Amino acid sequence: MGRDIPHGGNLTEARLRFPEARGPWLDLSTGISPFPYPLPDFPAEAFTRLPEPADLLRLQALAARRYGARDPALVVAAPGTQILLPLIAKLLPPGRARVLGPTYAEHARAAALAGHAVVEDGPSDLLTVVNPNNPDGRFRTRRELLEARPPQGLLVVDEAFMEAAPRDESLAGKVEEGVIVLRSFGKFHGLAGLRLGFAIAPAPLAEKLRDALGPWAVSGPALLVGLVALADEAWAAASRRRLAGAAAALDAVLAVGGCRVLGGTSLFRLAEVPPGTYERLGRAGILVRRFDHWPDRIRFGLPDAAALRRLAEALA
Repeated sequence: MGRDIPHGGNLTEARLRFPEARGPWLDLSTGISPFPYPLPDFPAEAFTRLPEPADLLRLQALAARRYGARDPALVVAAPGTQILLPLIAKLLPPGRARVLGPTYAEHARAAALAGHAVVEDGPSDLLTVVNPNNPDGRFRTRRELLEARPPQGLLVVDEAFMEAAPRDESLAGKVEEGVIVLRSFGKFHGLAGLRLGFAIAPAPLAEKLRDALGPWAVSGPALLVGLVALADEAWAAASRRRLAGAAAALDAVLAVGGCRVLGGTSLFRLAEVPPGTYERLGRAGILVRRFDHWPDRIRFGLPDAAALRRLAEALA
């Protein structure tokens, strides 16, 4: 499992592949909001002191309110959800792990690192579902998810894009024995480099994850931004509306450019594209997410207005 798994956001590789591309590069290969939360002023103590335990408890409470968890004690804060994947996989002894796909490749990699045999179908001890799914936006209801839960195992629901989806179907408020929900902070808030994410889990599993992470898992700057942003419900509501409008504008540009939108969320769109589209965009300095198993499909991250105009010109 030491091989590199392709992801979005690798501008260094794009520059090597398309050395003739005009700059600056436009990265539309990820599902990160182009409208970031405005950063607060950082006091020096955010960098010079270790984070206060009381601030972490406040962050858990705000995350519980935002995501609908019934108790802040069920919320585990981490430096991004990525680091939680192998820790969650290790909550079970090695067995069979199934990831409903095609989807984010890191779930399968983390399960394998924890000693599980990754299978494509059949019964499993560890079942992971990305909801809404990346990259096609497929959405599964609470009932569907709970019915699929392994009887003696663990259901992990990655809700990385749920803040831009039907929030009333989130499982965050229905966490019970054998269910863990993951929530990403950076995608919706446009601050992926901050590295902040959450697991919502039954109390015994939440404690095990906290013990595995150890003290001061979340940095002082990430704590500060999380405390401000998760309390700002007005910004969150406005951002959902803004993202929905930008996604509709992207759909229109893709249609004019000969691309057929197949699905997605308001943070990304999956489209069937004419042959050579990836190369044409690359030569124009626009990075998008392609798939080896879907050569005729591309995932487009959400552009702001200026980036949308540039994309429209390249597709035309």
